[in-house]
Amino acid sequence: MAKVLKVKYHTDIDPIRQVEGSDWIDLRSAEDVLLQAGQYKRISLGVSMELPEGYEAHILPRSSTFEKYGILLVNGAGIVDNSYNGDNDIWQFPAYATRDCFIPKNARICQFRIMQNQSNLAIQTVEVLGNDDRSGFGHSGEF
Repeated sequence: MAKVLKVKYHTDIDPIRQVEGSDWIDLRSAEDVLLQAGQYKRISLGVSMELPEGYEAHILPRSSTFEKYGILLVNGAGIVDNSYNGDNDIWQFPAYATRDCFIPKNARICQFRIMQNQSNLAIQTVEVLGNDDRSGFGHSGEF
């Protein structure tokens, strides 16, 4: 049975939709945005949502966003927990412009997917983990 995602629109952008077979859903700029290189702006995505209970949303730029507009998502990724669900809890894209750019209203600039919340963990301090080392962070152990 499909999970219900309630969406409230704050402007006349195209409605969000899940493309069959895709795990990610595009989000759009809810405003025309003019940025100069080095500027920061929280771009409104024009929606508030109520996520299904026990889920959170992960937001990332679309693969074409940097090439088209030269903007970066300043935190690298956005996380929206399911308590951010009020009528005026409008989702945003915190953007940093690497060059002068214009982003038109309704441009698809990022995407999201919902994920189940992490289960509760019992954190245990130990002296030894007892596993083989992989030769450092970022290495597969093969050279």
